Amino acid sequence: MLFYILLFLGIISLWWLWRARDRMRVTDLTGKYIFITGCDTGFGNMAAKIFDRKGFRVFASCLTETGAKELKAVTSKQLQTVLLDVRDSDGVKKVAAWVKAEVQPEGLWGLVNNAGIMGPSAPTDWLDIEHFREPIEVNLIGLINVTINMLPLIKKAKGRIVNVSSVGGRLAFSGGGYFPSKFGVEGFNDSLRRDMKAFGVKVCCIQPGLFQTALSNPAKIMMEKEVIWNNLPSDIKMQYGEEYFQKDAAKKQKLSRICLNKDISPVIQCMEHALTSLHPHAHYVVGQDAKLFWNPLSRMPTVIQDFLLLWNRAELAVSHAK
Repeated sequence: MLFYILLFLGIISLWWLWRARDRMRVTDLTGKYIFITGCDTGFGNMAAKIFDRKGFRVFASCLTETGAKELKAVTSKQLQTVLLDVRDSDGVKKVAAWVKAEVQPEGLWGLVNNAGIMGPSAPTDWLDIEHFREPIEVNLIGLINVTINMLPLIKKAKGRIVNVSSVGGRLAFSGGGYFPSKFGVEGFNDSLRRDMKAFGVKVCCIQPGLFQTALSNPAKIMMEKEVIWNNLPSDIKMQYGEEYFQKDAAKKQKLSRICLNKDISPVIQCMEHALTSLHPHAHYVVGQDAKLFWNPLSRMPTVIQDFLLLWNRAELAVSHAK
């Protein structure tokens, strides 16, 4: 009996020590420079506003002039916006040179790689290479390019790199370029974390579930999918069946309603912890759907993954022909 009591007390003590360690923060962060990509809407937009209020000197990159103007209108004079398409290699180099001129000799404390797009989500045999190219160019190649160009400034400050991935970087729900791009982000993040350890740079990865943002708008995703369906060759439509699109869309919409997280602030809280904690996590799984379903499912045998994911798809016409 005494053994079990001591074991219980030992577990409680370790949990308390872990919680105490997790709450330890870096001091003197006011005025530190951070660069955030993808600040027009969603996670990046909210992060720029919150970190500006907390005293960081924020460089917020936006894809559009409208996004930059709207953000600037509701933030302090200290926040600076810059137009950047992460696919534009020359643009990335110019922005990195501008940031270098602004932060010297302090360096850049934080880089938050948030910019991303969903791209078409559909069965692979509905798609061509261009459907894959854009998400990979933005979500993976763009992220790597921004990181490489900002890395000397991060190393100078012994700062933080926060890469926004997805639970879709652990488990591919459907075809399209989004999931390969996020699997790539996970691989790049892990190798970068190990490469930067000797320099005192901490690298973190945030893995959100399904959150209500412009990127994951279910109506937009279905609209893009319908355009692809309407342009499919007749032989592929026959393989799937004329009623396939509507039936599959209904299943996907039902799951989206169950999984959708409407409050995006937990993602920004993870960004803040990654930027300010003395002991940031290597990975942050965010969202009830991610924690309770997608993340556990990603660790299960493939036979279970396939069964559950295929269960949420409509049956193909060719299945009836067997």
